[in-house]
Amino acid sequence: MQLRIESNIAAVSPTQWNSVSGTEFPFAEHAYLSALEESDCVGEDSGWVPCHLTLWENEQLQGALCLYEKNNGYGEYIFDWGWAKAYEQHGLNYYPKLVSAIPFTPATGRKLLVHPEADTSRVQNKLIEDALACMRERNCSSLHFLFITAEELPIFTARGFLIRNSFQFHWKNNNYRDFGEFLATLKRKRRKEILRERRQIQEQMIKVEVLEGEAILPQHIHDMYHFYLSTTDKKWGQPYLTEDFFHRIHATMRKSMVLFLAYADGECIAGTINFQKGDCLYGRYWGCKRNYRSLHFELCYYQPIEFAIRKGIKLFEAGAQGEHKIQRGFLPELTYSAHWLEHPGFRNSIAKFLEEEKHAIRRGIEEFSPHSPYRESVP
Repeated sequence: MQLRIESNIAAVSPTQWNSVSGTEFPFAEHAYLSALEESDCVGEDSGWVPCHLTLWENEQLQGALCLYEKNNGYGEYIFDWGWAKAYEQHGLNYYPKLVSAIPFTPATGRKLLVHPEADTSRVQNKLIEDALACMRERNCSSLHFLFITAEELPIFTARGFLIRNSFQFHWKNNNYRDFGEFLATLKRKRRKEILRERRQIQEQMIKVEVLEGEAILPQHIHDMYHFYLSTTDKKWGQPYLTEDFFHRIHATMRKSMVLFLAYADGECIAGTINFQKGDCLYGRYWGCKRNYRSLHFELCYYQPIEFAIRKGIKLFEAGAQGEHKIQRGFLPELTYSAHWLEHPGFRNSIAKFLEEEKHAIRRGIEEFSPHSPYRESVP
């Protein structure tokens, strides 16, 4: 297999790239990665420098890896600031490092992209070997694969990577016929809270509109971008994404997009962007012009849950963080990342830290069990 390192995703045709990107994860699609690059959301200025790996046989793409050289830890959601500080304290450089992840996107999806007709194990191992070689050629301290799937764990473990655990809160569809049947599985207190919060939307005379595909217009995207900015402003965050990015994904990915928009007195006051692919729904960006009671819960949780039930979608990932999701039907799920530290001393120290962290995370998840919103345990 011939290796090519691409500094721009445009060097690979959308058809070839999407032949390996899979059927469940929209953020690995050519259109999404291209929108990030063409809108300058990634590049030298952001500290995400593309160096994607591609493997070819007879001009057919056999495998690919989204890879970036990083000179900071922003936009990753698996935090290693402490590792960088420890390197610095010992007079070593932690940056640059190599990261395989979807920039600014804390969602789980395959990182080792393999053509369905290729030899999976062979391609996966070759991608890892070439990524390690790339790390060494670029004098990087380390190689990181973030938000990998559980199915990918064995290949990384076998290759000697350190596995790190984290967790998010996900909602699973247990074949509910409607939102009412979902509510019926919850404890009485939680069920009453949700009904009360949804009533507050009606009491404030707020109307919610669900838009898919061609029904999503450029004006809706313009509004959503400004909602996104309002959220980053409130959290003193950095707006990683530009309006150009939002319009590009609208132009190329609208078939995967689902918008939930809220209106009051005829004015669009809030919204969320979600992406659907296969059996999964991913909540991404939210914002609101003013404060309204329970509107965040309605647009970010209840409307997407209703949508998922209606469409038979099995999994809803609503993004990172948020213990408040538990009382609204979400449960903690382990997420995984794989790390290669080239320095043997730091590798050993971080390995010990990760084992302790794994135990702490598992204990933390166990402590959530008594607070489950469900009347009985759910799969």
